Amino acid sequence: MSPLELHSTEFALEVQGGRFVRVILDDSGSRVFDYAVPEDVEVARGCRVRVPVRRRTVLGTVLEVTTSTEASGVRFVSEVLKSDAGVNPALLELAVWMADYYACPLENALRAVLPQVIRKLEMTHQERRAVRLVEMPTDDVLAALEKRAPLQLAALRALQAEPGLMAVAELAKRTDASHAVVRALEKKGWVAVESQRVDRDPSRHEQFIEAPPLALNAEQEVVFHKVCEALVPRAPDAAAPKPFLLHGVTGSGKTEIYLQAIQRVLEQGRSAIMLVPEISLTPQTVERFKSRFAATQHEVAVLHSHLSEGERHDEWHRIRSGKARIVIGARSAVFAPLEKLGLIVVDEEHEPSYKQEESPRYHGRDIAVLRGFLERCAVLLGSATPSLESYHNVKLGKYDLLTIKTRVDDKKLPYIRIIDMRMESKKQSAIISSKLLTALQQRIERREQSILFLNRRGFSTSMLCEKCGNVCQCPNCSVSLTFHKAANRLVCHTCGYIALAPTKCPECKDPGIRQQGTGTERVEDVVQKLFPKAVVRRLDADVLQRKAAFRETLAEFRVGKIDILVGTQMIAKGLHFPNVTLVGIINADLGLHLPDFRAGERTFQLLTQVAGRAGRGDVEGEVFVQSFTPFSPAIQFSRHHDFEGFWDQEIDFRRQWNYPPFTHLVLLSIRSPHQGRGELSAQTLAKRIAEDAPPGLILSEATPAPLEKSHGQYRFHLMLRTKSVQRLSRYLRAILDKLPFPEDVIVTVDVDAYQLM
Repeated sequence: MSPLELHSTEFALEVQGGRFVRVILDDSGSRVFDYAVPEDVEVARGCRVRVPVRRRTVLGTVLEVTTSTEASGVRFVSEVLKSDAGVNPALLELAVWMADYYACPLENALRAVLPQVIRKLEMTHQERRAVRLVEMPTDDVLAALEKRAPLQLAALRALQAEPGLMAVAELAKRTDASHAVVRALEKKGWVAVESQRVDRDPSRHEQFIEAPPLALNAEQEVVFHKVCEALVPRAPDAAAPKPFLLHGVTGSGKTEIYLQAIQRVLEQGRSAIMLVPEISLTPQTVERFKSRFAATQHEVAVLHSHLSEGERHDEWHRIRSGKARIVIGARSAVFAPLEKLGLIVVDEEHEPSYKQEESPRYHGRDIAVLRGFLERCAVLLGSATPSLESYHNVKLGKYDLLTIKTRVDDKKLPYIRIIDMRMESKKQSAIISSKLLTALQQRIERREQSILFLNRRGFSTSMLCEKCGNVCQCPNCSVSLTFHKAANRLVCHTCGYIALAPTKCPECKDPGIRQQGTGTERVEDVVQKLFPKAVVRRLDADVLQRKAAFRETLAEFRVGKIDILVGTQMIAKGLHFPNVTLVGIINADLGLHLPDFRAGERTFQLLTQVAGRAGRGDVEGEVFVQSFTPFSPAIQFSRHHDFEGFWDQEIDFRRQWNYPPFTHLVLLSIRSPHQGRGELSAQTLAKRIAEDAPPGLILSEATPAPLEKSHGQYRFHLMLRTKSVQRLSRYLRAILDKLPFPEDVIVTVDVDAYQLM
């Protein structure tokens, strides 16, 4: 039984004459209403409709078309909107499944599938005035124009040279022909002026040179042929192909396999989705795809959160209309309204950024797998450091494993050196070890490039008074404020609170307040002072506040204008710079000791991925990992690029304590501006869940969250682990719908939670 059929069993129906639709109204949670459909109106599942509610009309989505209803006083649908604004059946079924699995209102799931910018009917396509040649005057007339109206003649010649529509603004730019000149030509019947639709293309100012496919090596060929076997179109009633997990070391040419597989899909007349984990990877991916498909680059659409509303609107409609058959983007691109879907690629499938942190709290990788199942298309998950969940699915036989163990052209993996900072700190209180400093100097002299990685932005992590021990704290969150030197501000990286940096202690007024800890801004400052002739740039969330900053910095780094690039995790994966021969990891311990069972896995993945940025060209790479806990398994296994070794020891730990992938983890967050009410609500909820808990449920005590206060709210956690997550989700929905909470208490459900702080 499909998710929609399961959902519809809530309704008992009597057969009546006529047609009816079940409509979920926008912003109505999960409430569904029945409406009658006039005889002459075409309507289908997923259609957008306008329906009467009391004395007004509202928009909604058709969940089902039926011939009966039990409701009384059913009113007629007011309007069925144009078909290109609706939800296709597969995406509708996906939304219903998400609501059931992630324990969220159905309307929230539909909002993910059908973005707000598409729902807003006032948003339209952009148009411009354009002109085309209707008839070229005779030579006599042209001779007369040359003497009396040379601008009219110039405009006619320009239009004659380029048949078809030309923007009036473009014509004016080429010939100085004003609107008055165009009107004069139109009045004489020589040209026609009309409106021309203009797509707001996020890549419209860039040029892409066609790049042919690269030759595959033996390992790539084996992987490619196996993927192609799964790309054969399937009948609607045939089984979906089993998802692939492509485990390929960094620099092994996974992207080339993606490109050639997508080319095969296009040749079959079908479409493809390419997911990347973060906006930071999108520019380089888009460039490579548009270069490969330069002859038909209009078929490549981009979807991510940094697009303007107009760009997102136009890209979505290009996809829905079939003009774009390749979609590249972050997690929300998994809902791209493509028809005849043949392949979904999830690059860097292990990345936590595929997990949505607002309702619906879906995971982009898991939704990709489910969409592939619903649409009978191939799904290819790729990573140099697969998630334990995906690798466990390989072991269970749910996924097929594809492996590439060597880099392209037999390039060596970078040599990784571990620097014990406990020994370095005895020599000096330096941010950068002496060995890393020497290596940086050598790269500058050889005109090679270096990357320095620190997953913490700002100049220093706190300001501490040496006299009274006071640390400047955020008034809204239980974290210290980070000092940003360039702006001379203290900033909370949790809620965004900003304050002027004090010159003396706010508590005891002593001037001996100083900065502690290190962020990327401080690393940039130190490195620039150590190497004054080098070009040093920083790339983190602070720099990204300017829309084009990321693209511009990467472009300068690619062409060699930058010697040393300092950044956070946005430069740690997926990017390809052949001239980078050195990577320095300033502090490998930052995420290792967090109160999170995934801390070791994330550290291993991050170190391996960062190290993979080095040595991708002709010169062998070198990586320096600075750590105060150098013998940690995550650090040692990453040093040897040993995923299997890390998997073996980590999976034993997960099995012993019943953590994912052996169970599903559901995190209940209870927050309130009043600490006592929040704590009491969390305890009450824990007792209620325990009363009639589903079999096999592991329920923790109600405890303060590791980040106890955030955005002015006190936070409490309940952690639940189960093997039957959908049964638990329905059980929790039933409890939360009935249990009364104080108005200022908010409870959220996060199924398969990734963020435990």
